[in-house]
Amino acid sequence: MSNGTLFDKVWDLHRVGTLPSGQTQLFIGLHLIHEVTSPQAFAMLRERNLQVLYSDRTVATVDHIVPTENQARPFVDILAEEMMQALEKSCKDYGIRFYNIGSGDQGIVHAIAPEQGLTQPGMTIACGDSHTSTHGAFGAIAFGIGTSQVRDVLASQTLALSKLKVRRIEVNGELRPGVYAKDVILHIIRKLGVKGGVGYAYEFAGSTLAAMSMEERMTICNMSIEGGARCGYVNPDQVTFDYLQGRDFAPIGENWDKAVSWWESLHSDADAVYDDVVIFDAAEISPTVTWGITPGQGIAVDETIPSLESFEISDRDVATEAYRYMEFSPGTPIKGTKVDVCFIGSCTNGRLSDLREAAKFAQGRQVANGVKAFVVPASERIKKQAEAEGLDKIFQAAGFEWREAGCSMCLAMNPDKLQGNQISASSSNRNFKGRQGSSTGRTLLMSPAMVVAAAVNGKVTDVRELL
Repeated sequence: MSNGTLFDKVWDLHRVGTLPSGQTQLFIGLHLIHEVTSPQAFAMLRERNLQVLYSDRTVATVDHIVPTENQARPFVDILAEEMMQALEKSCKDYGIRFYNIGSGDQGIVHAIAPEQGLTQPGMTIACGDSHTSTHGAFGAIAFGIGTSQVRDVLASQTLALSKLKVRRIEVNGELRPGVYAKDVILHIIRKLGVKGGVGYAYEFAGSTLAAMSMEERMTICNMSIEGGARCGYVNPDQVTFDYLQGRDFAPIGENWDKAVSWWESLHSDADAVYDDVVIFDAAEISPTVTWGITPGQGIAVDETIPSLESFEISDRDVATEAYRYMEFSPGTPIKGTKVDVCFIGSCTNGRLSDLREAAKFAQGRQVANGVKAFVVPASERIKKQAEAEGLDKIFQAAGFEWREAGCSMCLAMNPDKLQGNQISASSSNRNFKGRQGSSTGRTLLMSPAMVVAAAVNGKVTDVRELL
């Protein structure tokens, strides 16, 4: 396993064989499922009279369709209730561990697996959700998959995949005050493009990443997919091990020492060969806001919306559509843009450290008149911890609503939706047209701290002014 990247090592360790198509049949160590992409997969199993091969390697929760205000059953949304019932029945039928609402362990699938220690270095992980790349923060290779692939993993615990190239993305130096992991990944996607990662796994490295907490690394890896990469990862180190030690599913005693020794061996070698290397200077990254309809259409908060001429010819049609849809004109400052809704949450930025940082800026301030602002913890555990620290009281005193755990307004498959052409300051990961529940709603992606700054001023604000 010398001269290899972590990606190469983990891939080779999980290779079952080479298929006639030339693809690798890859063993999947952990399969995470939720209520949106699994009902059809289970239906396909039943049609073929197939069993779940390794039910102990599958873990289920509910997140996308969960209401964050009234969680009484049956849900008001009939389709959401049907999805819930389908998942509950399938988990019971096939003996799958299920973290349901009120269990104390329910939450966004990409929050609950790390916090319970299910996600570990050197694993292959799959989930019917594009942001499965989040788990790469632990030195795992994690893929978002489609419904037919969910069926394949349930039935065979394997996937047919083509091996990816590996791009090393180094970020070096110290981030300036008011600049967060979210700004780093938005900056990377802005520079490399939303299609820049097609065919690649992204290895995130450099002194900036080494200094980040696990939750910050999860934010970075979460949005690998928005840059076109199939997965993103960070090599495991002491930060990783410290985070995992003592968690529910982490090895204990002698097995812990063996596991750490093993995990360390998976680190990309010093002489590993990469298909591409890109280097960024942390000092050049500012608080970043998206202005358009892709996560790559972002600018520093003190910049103006770019001119059409500044784009590559191939990107001009999307830019033109972004101006039209967002009702923005080139040359206009993004700072000062009025906002209607402010959302803190999602699998990108709904973790405890995100809520703590946001609360620092909310404390002693008040949400502006006419702005709807709410906070949605990513899991029931995070909610409980935040409440134990009094963060809920800080947000509520500032005029934010404090909600139950779920995906909420990240993609609005639940009651949390934009109305009309409202503008949302959002800590989530996608700003596509209609993403937040209204076909004309507009989304500006930013860090949780920046969302608070927008909420209290009623407009896009440079969070550094609140420091």
